[in-house]
Amino acid sequence: MGTDESAMSTVYIESTVISCYTGRPSQDLIVAAHQQLTREWWENILPECSPFISQFVLDEISRGDHEAVNKRIKAIKGTPLLEVVEPIVNLGLEYFDAIGIPEKARTDAFHIAIAVYHGLDYLVTWNCTHITGGRVRGIVEKINDKHGFVTPIICTPEELMEV
Repeated sequence: MGTDESAMSTVYIESTVISCYTGRPSQDLIVAAHQQLTREWWENILPECSPFISQFVLDEISRGDHEAVNKRIKAIKGTPLLEVVEPIVNLGLEYFDAIGIPEKARTDAFHIAIAVYHGLDYLVTWNCTHITGGRVRGIVEKINDKHGFVTPIICTPEELMEV
């Protein structure tokens, strides 16, 4: 899909982006900047894309404060849900082992696996520790090359301000 200039880019929206978009304004300058960039991206760029989420995203955004959960769920209402099949789980576990993600963040590996398996153009996230870091990207690309998968562009909303 990413090679056809007339097609909309496909984007997997990871949980941190949804939380950043719907969260209360932060007093932390960096977080506030991420929130502003995310809102701009969500309102100006995302409508030009074909967005997707997964059950992993739904599970993560459904935790916590009831009001915040409702805002997150409302924000992604109508967004297509990508199917989770056994090869995704296996790929996610391979990423998990290779990257060295802590057990409590295991789902981060599955976010990558679902975007890769479904052949999406982009995975957008604010998780710069376990998903979009340079070291992680290198590991993911190496594993994907071994399996014949194309690696989506893994980036922040800021990096995806032009589609």
